[in-house]
Amino acid sequence: MSTHSTTPSRRRTLLATLFTAASLLLGGAALADTTVRIGFQKSSTLTTLLRSQGTLEKALAEQGVTVSWHEFPSGLPLLEALNVGNVDFSADVADTVPVFAQTAGARLVYVAQEAPSPTAQAILVHGDSDIRELSDLKGKRVAVTKAAGSHYLLIQALKKAGLSFADIRPSYLTPADGRAAFENRNVDAWVVWEPFLTSAQRQLAPRVLADGSDGLADYQRYYLSSVAFAEQHPEVLNTLFEELRKGGEWLRANPREAAEILGPLWGGLEPEIVEVANRKRSYEVRLVQADGLAEQQRIADTFHAEGLLPVRVDASDVVIWSPEEQ
Repeated sequence: MSTHSTTPSRRRTLLATLFTAASLLLGGAALADTTVRIGFQKSSTLTTLLRSQGTLEKALAEQGVTVSWHEFPSGLPLLEALNVGNVDFSADVADTVPVFAQTAGARLVYVAQEAPSPTAQAILVHGDSDIRELSDLKGKRVAVTKAAGSHYLLIQALKKAGLSFADIRPSYLTPADGRAAFENRNVDAWVVWEPFLTSAQRQLAPRVLADGSDGLADYQRYYLSSVAFAEQHPEVLNTLFEELRKGGEWLRANPREAAEILGPLWGGLEPEIVEVANRKRSYEVRLVQADGLAEQQRIADTFHAEGLLPVRVDASDVVIWSPEEQ
């Protein structure tokens, strides 16, 4: 296992030295009595499947590693917990979340990403709303989760309509609170991702004003680790990556069975709703490439231009894990 960074050579040399030392000190047997603390959200599909099926625990048990699970309401507090050492590994978070974490000085390791899923998030309006075009959002109350991928989608959609974020009245809400506000008509529009999106479409009959198609937002989700855990337990990251990759393959091959497992865990959603929601996500787990972080930079620049990030962020100033250089 190794990580590589696009930061200055001194930092790369230091990380390489630390990883080499950690590997020599650990050895295979030293993994005994290790616990990996995994943070996840309700929408962390593949991690939820691994947890419910017990496949990850089984794979790690062979290395003498146990797993503890920690649920978070959204991605930003999850990465904050990762940065301060309260969890070791983060299930998938939206592409925007690491950018906000970088602003706070977090040093995190990009372990994997899911391929783009642009239709897995959307801007919803009420079925009888007079909002027909994106430009009609001017002056409207819009529910959105701060720092989520839906936040970036909203900004890009407004930009397409010639508006800025200052032209709307945002309400920063979690998906559950956003749905309540939307259902009670306390907001005019709601920006949300799967499986909350399909659930709302089936139960509230809203209209989709826009999704991430046509280049608005690729919506890639990232899996991350703390630097300390990556240094000390490269073998565990290898196993996590492989199990997530295989989990994505299994879900795509068994959509109905996956939906029947996930439905009860997602608040009793009907399997039909879960299956439709899952079709909008790629669930293709792959390695992160340094030259593939272009959209991360666009996200960072967009949030800074809107005054939502206090400083400029270099999205390439990160550590990227790769098992191929072990």
